[in-house]
Amino acid sequence: MRYRLLVATALFVSAAMAGGCSVKSLVPPNLRAPDNANSSLDHAKKQLQQATPCCSTFADFSYQNALPWQPKKFELGPGSMVANLNGDRSYFLSFALPRETQTPYRVAVKSELNGRWLRASYLFAPTVVVLDEAFQPIDSKDLSLCEHMGWTDETSGAFGSMDITDERARYLVLYSSAKQQAGSTYWEQSPAAFSAEAPVKMAAAGTFKVPHGPDGTVWVGLMDKTYQNAVDSAICAKPEQGKGVLSTLREAIPLPGIGTDTAKPDAGKPAAAPGGANNTNATQTTDGSAKS
Repeated sequence: MRYRLLVATALFVSAAMAGGCSVKSLVPPNLRAPDNANSSLDHAKKQLQQATPCCSTFADFSYQNALPWQPKKFELGPGSMVANLNGDRSYFLSFALPRETQTPYRVAVKSELNGRWLRASYLFAPTVVVLDEAFQPIDSKDLSLCEHMGWTDETSGAFGSMDITDERARYLVLYSSAKQQAGSTYWEQSPAAFSAEAPVKMAAAGTFKVPHGPDGTVWVGLMDKTYQNAVDSAICAKPEQGKGVLSTLREAIPLPGIGTDTAKPDAGKPAAAPGGANNTNATQTTDGSAKS
């Protein structure tokens, strides 16, 4: 029965090929790699430019929502509020900082990959601005995202953080500056393990540069233990190449006969005389005795 099924499958594929049907057309759409890796990113940029901005200064934002006590999920994209800051458009989030929390404390941020295929994915790279009571910036930072793949969705993504150290801090704005949207994030991940639903026919491992985009899924809130562990273990850049295992072992564990020799007596120099006197002193003593 199994043999007949294999033969029938082979005949079906052969007939499809003979009829001008490619193998690609036999693969379900959700398992096909995108023809244009930049199509989704270009479309997202176009949608942002077509949106109507609501605000152009930080004082125009609404700060009714308090910063979550732990990282919370937010979707930024079509339908979200758009700001026009210094001529650059971006989706944004705005929060009131907790008054009862003493400084310093940390705000955790995580961006999720936007896309099914790693090669065609992008990230929303946040810019965080801290404001005082008069809505004036007292601190601003383009967050550097670091990749971490954990056992759960909560511990997987591109992580960053912002330290709140000024006691005047009252409000926080999260958006993506023009510099962030034009950048990319280092990513070290096996493409085949990125999505169980859509396996990728690529190398088993490698490094990538995931571009930044104008929209995506963002988690933001006060730092908790789970996010702290992810931030501490995240990969921010390609590690430096070492000298090799053997070289490292030679430096760490000196072996007899390997490495530089210790100071040895020079065969060309006369040996020291017994009692600490050298040959010169002995000659002078002999000469003195002879003269006397």
